[in-house]
Amino acid sequence: MPKTEPFKNYHHRYDDWFIRHATAYQSELLAVRALLPWSGFGLSIGVGTGRFASPLGIQVGIDPAREVLDYAENRGISIARAVAEALPFADKSFDYALSVTTICFVDNATTMLSEAFRVLKPGGQLVIGFIDRSSKLGQHYQAHQAENVFYRDAIFYSANEVEQLLKDTGFIDPVWVQTLSKTLDETNDIEPLCAGYGQGAFVTVKVNRPCETTT
Repeated sequence: MPKTEPFKNYHHRYDDWFIRHATAYQSELLAVRALLPWSGFGLSIGVGTGRFASPLGIQVGIDPAREVLDYAENRGISIARAVAEALPFADKSFDYALSVTTICFVDNATTMLSEAFRVLKPGGQLVIGFIDRSSKLGQHYQAHQAENVFYRDAIFYSANEVEQLLKDTGFIDPVWVQTLSKTLDETNDIEPLCAGYGQGAFVTVKVNRPCETTT
């Protein structure tokens, strides 16, 4: 079962996080914007309240929690209630897809990525943002997981693990950026992103679905 209960029961608190931690949110937003295509028909997988999809101009979003979808719809996104492992779209429907922290909450990350691959057009791009388990903040979240209503049932991945999952799914040409080298309480200014992964807690990777070849 998708881990939706916290987002159903505490949707106001979840959406308020982006206000209470505005500099961290803006840092994450910049890291995603750096890799996201500037044009095309886009899908947000695990759109939540639309805090990323809306300012980034993504047209369509899915999420299993109706309560957060209401926020996303009010922010101008065309919504569908669905899980990431069973996207309600035809093959090769989207130019690009975005998934921010969703991988932590799905039942099967491999199936999620396979579905993203399926709905992307050949040459389409997938951008994933997540908390790197190997980072200082990732380790803090994991150590205090039971105390956090949202992360209690989450599965944290390292950047290396996500890279392997993407490779196994068939995605190619990964490009990485990272941000948030400090704790949330210490993040008083928007942090510039840097390439790669290993220092920042929030990492973003862009990969491509290979173009089809003709014989």
